[in-house]
Amino acid sequence: MDEETRLIRKGSAPETLARTVNPPIQRASTVLLPNAASLYDDNQLTYGITGLASPAALQQALAELEGSPDVTLYPSGLAAITGVMLAVLKAGDEILVVDSAYKPTRRFCDRVLTRFGVKTTYYDPALSPEALMALATPATRMILLEAPGSLTFEMQDIPAMAKAANDRGIITLIDNTWAAGFYFKPLAHGVTISVQALTKYVGGHSDCFMGSATTMDETIGNQLGNAMWDIGWSVSPDDAYQMLRGLRTLAVRLPRHQENGLKVARWLQQRPEVSRVLHPALPDDPGHALWKRDFTGACGLFGLVLKPCSQRAVHAFLDELKLFGLGFSWGGYESLAIHCDPQLKDRTVPVSLEGPLLRLHIGLEAVEDLTADLDRAFEALRATT
Repeated sequence: MDEETRLIRKGSAPETLARTVNPPIQRASTVLLPNAASLYDDNQLTYGITGLASPAALQQALAELEGSPDVTLYPSGLAAITGVMLAVLKAGDEILVVDSAYKPTRRFCDRVLTRFGVKTTYYDPALSPEALMALATPATRMILLEAPGSLTFEMQDIPAMAKAANDRGIITLIDNTWAAGFYFKPLAHGVTISVQALTKYVGGHSDCFMGSATTMDETIGNQLGNAMWDIGWSVSPDDAYQMLRGLRTLAVRLPRHQENGLKVARWLQQRPEVSRVLHPALPDDPGHALWKRDFTGACGLFGLVLKPCSQRAVHAFLDELKLFGLGFSWGGYESLAIHCDPQLKDRTVPVSLEGPLLRLHIGLEAVEDLTADLDRAFEALRATT
């Protein structure tokens, strides 16, 4: 053969790979089949859109975490939520969405589902299961749950709501990112579909995006898998490898996030500038009883309501922080802070708070350094009118 041909053909993938602790990263679009009959054999992998070895290993590990037979991967946490909706909803359906849901989820419902003839009704996260089911109509196909709620950290009685929905033949979907699939097992509590943003705690290092969805319902599981192929979602094999690496240390990192988070939360409860801390693992939190019954732990994300002060004072507080970064994501090793009030105006049910709302993510730094950073920020807040 000509040298040009030999340079292309030589050095291809070996027929056998050495056995290693971690799966290989296969960067491939083309999958070579063994014979002509295999080209159209749906029981074989025929295209590299799934990312091959590393995503397959991640799916297997996540299925173990979730207690499910299979996991579908998506390029982001938001894509996991919206992908599930696209897979199972159709024109004429209605969906009940908790009013404390992740803001981009709300945006998808309002901008996209509406155009496809799916009606969204937002409900108060404080509703009882009975009151929630009273909102359901014959067209209600899905109920979206989240516990704790984004920004305001309300707890819902997930098992009771799942049972009530199941009795009516309504699908339940939960965003379980706060518990990372580790501290709460939705499928074991009757929820139909569990979704999480792997970007957060599973990845754990703030350097890649991914989401997952899983169910015990075989029909819905097939719908999720088919939609992945039909719409063309795929995840990078490199990102899947990163997620799998993060998953290996999840059980070590999360307890540290919990420990640090509770220490900072208790410290904040003693501050004269703080009206209250929104953290379901604190005994005086309104959702503590539900959290203690259903969850086995907490992460490092919670809210705090300041006593009344100006926006300038809030900005002075945030701008003074040195260890806490100002950023919207969370779940990584680093501590973060944001001001939440601008997002609350989108709620359907008004949120009554006595002062500005902040959200903190407590990372893996030394607690003494974090409280010292917050202490300096409170000095700046007090000095600003």
